[in-house]
Amino acid sequence: MVSVGVIFCPNCNGDLKFYDKKRRIVRTKRRKSKWIKIRRLQCSDCNGVHCELPECLLPYKQYEAEVIFGVLEGFITPDTLGYEDYPCEMTMKRWKNSHTLCFPKA
Repeated sequence: MVSVGVIFCPNCNGDLKFYDKKRRIVRTKRRKSKWIKIRRLQCSDCNGVHCELPECLLPYKQYEAEVIFGVLEGFITPDTLGYEDYPCEMTMKRWKNSHTLCFPKA
């Protein structure tokens, strides 16, 4: 996965060209879900395919980054109105115990 605007392959530094789009679900506040289209880019050198990930999403997560970081910073808990059961308490615990999640750069 690459950030929006990246034009070089993270593996070999080759040029990335538009390949196609795929649909991805995004879970947002108040139990809302929406489908967005994610661009896929192909490297002209190694032929690797990379998804272009918007800033509102984290790799391999369905929830918006804002929701995940709200849980990690303690602003969203299972008792927070509007989030009582979404995401569930086990998901929140898993995010807090995950060492692969990081805070956004300021």
